[in-house]
Amino acid sequence: MTQKKRVVILMMDSFGIGGAEDAAKFSDQGANTLGHIIQTRGHLNIPHLTALGLIKAAEASANIKLDPKNTDTPRFQLPSKYGFMKEISKGKDTSSGHWEMAGAPVNFEWGYFKPDYPSFPQELVEKICQEANLPGILGNKAASGTAIIDELGEEHIRTGKPICYTSADSVFQVAAHETHFGLDRLYKVCEIAFKHVAPYNIARVIARPFVGEKKGEFSRTKNRHDYSVKPPRPTVLDSIKNGGGQVISVGKIADIFAKQGITQAVKASGLEELWNVTLQQALHAPDRSLVFTNFVDFDMVWGHRRNIEGYAEGLEYFDKRLPELASQLEEGDLVFITADHGCDPTYKGTDHTREHVPVLMFGKNVKPQFIGGRSTYADIGQTIADYFGLQPLEVGTSFLDK
Repeated sequence: MTQKKRVVILMMDSFGIGGAEDAAKFSDQGANTLGHIIQTRGHLNIPHLTALGLIKAAEASANIKLDPKNTDTPRFQLPSKYGFMKEISKGKDTSSGHWEMAGAPVNFEWGYFKPDYPSFPQELVEKICQEANLPGILGNKAASGTAIIDELGEEHIRTGKPICYTSADSVFQVAAHETHFGLDRLYKVCEIAFKHVAPYNIARVIARPFVGEKKGEFSRTKNRHDYSVKPPRPTVLDSIKNGGGQVISVGKIADIFAKQGITQAVKASGLEELWNVTLQQALHAPDRSLVFTNFVDFDMVWGHRRNIEGYAEGLEYFDKRLPELASQLEEGDLVFITADHGCDPTYKGTDHTREHVPVLMFGKNVKPQFIGGRSTYADIGQTIADYFGLQPLEVGTSFLDK
């Protein structure tokens, strides 16, 4: 019987491990998401990630010593390759990180809106409001999503004006109440906005629905939706799909790739649900399949909000679920753990941080090896293409066992 070949990518959104050579260009000197969490908190119980080589990779990345003071013993022992990766894309945003990993680095400059009020050109606002039949917009500045919803949520309900804001990323974000404004109407506004921001070279328009009736009680829901431009060139996802394989996205992966190269998109949100769905999809995935999950809470809930304790607890929970995945792996399964950028919760501001990211690859037949500092995230995509016997990507070097 022929051995199945399957791949799982666990994308820990924003999980940087420090040391980016070009951090100064992004005003991110000294940022280190994992290192600073351990140093600030004093302990981090992640025995499985440690056994897979994460701490050794992080130490090599930032040239420091780290002791997470694990209190638990690993419940599985699987051989792994471990190292860190450098980003060559010109931005430190979600799209750039994911696309580069899949073999399509962003070698052009995104457009950005200025952070101070008014962030958006008046002509753009007028076009969106006219086509969407809006009385106007609120916000019109760079902001934390939860903070601006709390600030303007009551006025939004009263006036019917959506809350529009940006960040250091190339984004136009629209927050609106699911019932008072309507979820379908919010999506329609975002579709209109996506069309009109195209001349500004903006990567994504993001719908941010929320519920609640008054300040202090508003909360965002799981019905977020990203409207993204497509990657600049075909990715390993396209190669798998075009070769007859399956690409199963969990969470916001399908949105990030504008559904390009995706054969099945499975909705999920929150760390627990994302893990539950990933385990189910990985268990039943067919031969020549990729299950690709984005664990967004590390970025959206803890990184941007500079919540050190929340981030640490999220890492510990993530680590506790790893044995479940390990226990169901078959002989031909490969698992990658990585990230798309950093978001150091100890750092100034609320934006992403330019960092190296971890690359851990494990499975029953992996040869244990420190694979050093990789020159691009695209090495993961190239390794996957190599594993499936696909045409090599234009960028990246495989680290698959030969």
